[in-house]
Formats: sequence, structure tokens, C-alpha cells
Amino acid sequence: MTRWRSRILPPLLAAALLTGAAPAHGDGPARGEEPGPAEVLVPGIAGAGRPEYPMDTPDQVLPPTAPDGEIPVPVPEEEVDELVEYLPRDATKAACTAKTGMYQRQVERLLKLKVDGKQSAADCRAIRAFQTAQKIKPANGYAGPVTWARAELLAARKNPNAAKNCPVRSYPVACVDLNRELMWVQKGKKITYAVVNIRSGRAGYRTRTGWHSIYWRHKDHWSTIYDTPMPFSQFFDGGQAFHGVYGAIATPTGSRGCVNLTYKHAEKLWSVLRKGDRVYIWGKRPGL
Repeated sequence: MTRWRSRILPPLLAAALLTGAAPAHGDGPARGEEPGPAEVLVPGIAGAGRPEYPMDTPDQVLPPTAPDGEIPVPVPEEEVDELVEYLPRDATKAACTAKTGMYQRQVERLLKLKVDGKQSAADCRAIRAFQTAQKIKPANGYAGPVTWARAELLAARKNPNAAKNCPVRSYPVACVDLNRELMWVQKGKKITYAVVNIRSGRAGYRTRTGWHSIYWRHKDHWSTIYDTPMPFSQFFDGGQAFHGVYGAIATPTGSRGCVNLTYKHAEKLWSVLRKGDRVYIWGKRPGL
């Protein structure tokens, strides 16, 4: 449950909260490992998936402006740690689905399966065993965004910069890997903020790569364009920022350019970074 403070909800969100409806998600490119144009992914458990405010700011060039007055952003009453996979509607009740997942190749690689981008009975058993061990629901072998995100996180925990894509400097660097949808902070070779899952920009709103700097921080930020809460916002390039969101991070669609974190992770990152700290972003969100 989430407690909303002193704010009028946007009409579409209010309706979603009243009905319990899950947000709709867009289509991915059809390349064997992405859903086809007509295939929309939904939470694999009825009633799961918390309604969200619209994500991020539509203007990706201009810096943000602070709203009139300081109104606290919503504070979750409790963290919901349940991992609910997104999958096609016709696969939600399958014990072990034959559907090729949205992230089939990535999951096959991470679980050391034959990487062919096609679901097999052996793939389904292995993915299902991983989902069961990680408490991902439903555990039916579909290689969706939640399963992929969890597998990438576990593989990166020991040494997130093993590929040396993030430059090592004597000062803090917030490293954002769009290929794996992960971020961490390092100073020299020391990890000062452990690797976490993130959500970057969707098609048409890509998170800009290269070097950036934290130039403005606003703990209780509201988007003045969308009337949207963006807790623990740390802006690094125009309207693009690190900030917390209230729903799942590993969803079929991306943000509108910002680097989204869970509320808890964004709160912790707030205490790690400072104005002027450097940000380095590389790669490309899968499916774009």
C-alpha cells in the first residue's frame, strides 16, 4: 500500500487506483526475443502490479523548475518486494510456457543455456527453476523483464565493472549501464553504492549517454508539467535525472529518459551522491 499526501491525483491514475487496473504497456520490436506488435505483456498474477503516476518529464532538454511551495512527495507505507513477472495473457496460467520470452536470449546467456532465442522444454524447466529460487511469480518459465533483470543483477553483484566500461577515477562516478539496465557508484576501484536494477528511456526518449554531472538535486520534486512525484531527484542532463518511482522497475516499457530506481534505492542514492558528482552512461536499452 502507498500513502499519498496532499495532492490531487491525475484522473487516469485515480481511476486505476479505484479499479485496481494495471497500467498498459507498449509493444516491443519483433526479433524473436521481443514481443510482436500485437502482444502486450501483463502482470502474471491477477491484481498484482501497483498503479503508477505517469513517469518522468516529457521535455528532455530544458532543466526542471521547482513547483510553487514545498509539498512532500508520497511516501510508501511499506516496501513491496514481491517479484511478479510480465507475460502474454495466454501464458499466465501455463505451468511451463512454450512462449519465447521478451528477453529469451539474455536469460539463456545468463543461465548458461543454449543461446538461440527460442524457448524449448529444457529452457522452460531451467528458467522455471531460477524463478522458483528467486521467488518470481508465476514460475512458469517465461523469460520476461523481471526474470532478466534479476539474473543480470545477480551476475553483476560481485564485480559490476568487470567489463571495464565505466571509467575508473579518483572521484565518485555514478555508472549507468543501459545494456544491462544496472547502475552503481564507484570511487577508484571501490564500489560505494552497490549495483541495482534501473529503468532507462524508452524509444523516442532515450537516456543520453556519455559524461554528465549532477547539477541540481530536489528531494521532494514534483514534475510541474505532469504534476508527477519524482522523489529524490538528482538531475544530470536537462530534464533527465535519477529518481525513485512507486511501481515495479523491471517493466516492458522504459522511462521517458530519466533513470528510474525503486523508492528505497533512490533514497539511498540521495545520501551517496552530491552536486557536481560525475555520471557516466553507456550502452543501449535492449529492444530499442
